[in-house]
Amino acid sequence: MDFIKVLTNEQLKENVPSIKVGDNVRVHGRIKEGSRERIQLFEGTVIAKNGGGISETFTVRRVSYGCGVEKTFPVHSPNVVKVETTRQGKVRRAKLYYLRGRVGKAAKVKEKI
Repeated sequence: MDFIKVLTNEQLKENVPSIKVGDNVRVHGRIKEGSRERIQLFEGTVIAKNGGGISETFTVRRVSYGCGVEKTFPVHSPNVVKVETTRQGKVRRAKLYYLRGRVGKAAKVKEKI
């Protein structure tokens, strides 16, 4: 087997969270401030998933104080402690970039029943 594949397979997480585009998720991220470490939550809608394997990422968007904030998290990063799905969205697109231009209720994704 290729040496790079062996290295990346060691870094992969065993229990990968099932994240789909359109889901509302709560991401528990590990933040290091000086010598202290803490867990910070980031809650929002998954608008994109990219890549595969060790380089797989997902982008979460939320509106904070009237300003849209997007963060991209690597799925297999040790700094992503836990990802909780709060609700599943009903979507027909692979990327929800159109939500960037929407405000208020129009920026919501319908819930899957």
